[in-house]
Amino acid sequence: MTHEIAVIPGDGIGREVTPAAVDVLAATDVDFDFVECEAGDSVRAERGVALPEETREIAAEADATLFGAAGETAADVILPLRSVVGSFANVRPARTYPGLDAVQPDTDLVFIRENTEGVYSGIESEITEGVRTLTRVITEDASRDIAEFGFRYARRNGYDDVTVAHKANVMRQTDGLFVETAEAVAAELDREYDTALMDALAMHLVMHPEDYGVVICPNLAGDMLSDLAAGLVGGLGLLPSANVGRENALFEPVHGSAPDIAGQGIANPAAMVLSAAMLLDHLEYPEEADRVRTAVEAVLESGPLTPDLGGDAGTEAMTDAIVDRL
Repeated sequence: MTHEIAVIPGDGIGREVTPAAVDVLAATDVDFDFVECEAGDSVRAERGVALPEETREIAAEADATLFGAAGETAADVILPLRSVVGSFANVRPARTYPGLDAVQPDTDLVFIRENTEGVYSGIESEITEGVRTLTRVITEDASRDIAEFGFRYARRNGYDDVTVAHKANVMRQTDGLFVETAEAVAAELDREYDTALMDALAMHLVMHPEDYGVVICPNLAGDMLSDLAAGLVGGLGLLPSANVGRENALFEPVHGSAPDIAGQGIANPAAMVLSAAMLLDHLEYPEEADRVRTAVEAVLESGPLTPDLGGDAGTEAMTDAIVDRL
């Protein structure tokens, strides 16, 4: 069976690490048809739109999408793309790897981030000069979807500790609904869980990440807490992510376009390649996904490594080493 994969390199180092993921996927035993599409800053400069309609259509019809990074047009690219694939859950693992220096070497976390609403709903307005507002949207339906996904993800992947992050002591109506809904879902699924105020949780994650496993989060909290976790394990270059819908999905590294190193050929491909492993999981090739992860882990332990990980290798050399391990 051939799987069509939309490939959207985007901007900056996205154009360097996305080919690395394609090379790794092509080295597996799965049959892929890669269709490259355009999106991002350079596309807007040339065509007036950051996300062309043909890119939307290809991503909507593909079996999955690989996305690299977007620069200044990120909100005009990644948010609509997540909508195109029907994504309601953003899965962001953060774990340490042998051989790498890490602030907290016992970290093994997965952030399950609500992906459709919160302060990312895009409802902003200027009431009058000097006064602007942002509307935060929390619905019972979306809260139920993410809670069910999070609790089931934890059970399926062997995580005993589930934490629901919130700020219901201040945002009583919105986060209050989020927590109440998660509580109801936990009761229906017979799952134990804890709750934590998101600001206090940030402190506890830094001090004792080993106390946590799966963290179910509203949209903005999931974005910020997962970036915080990147600092515990060695940087954003190690964090993959999946934007999961009912049938379709999009996979991207958590890092951005990194314009300061773009074009130098030294970007760390690990997060993008690990995102490709999540794509393999999504398409129900768990053995191939494990092969990719094992290859990445072996290279992270023995090298060659890019400069952000303390090495002096380039993107291509590290990618070749991963493919050789496969």
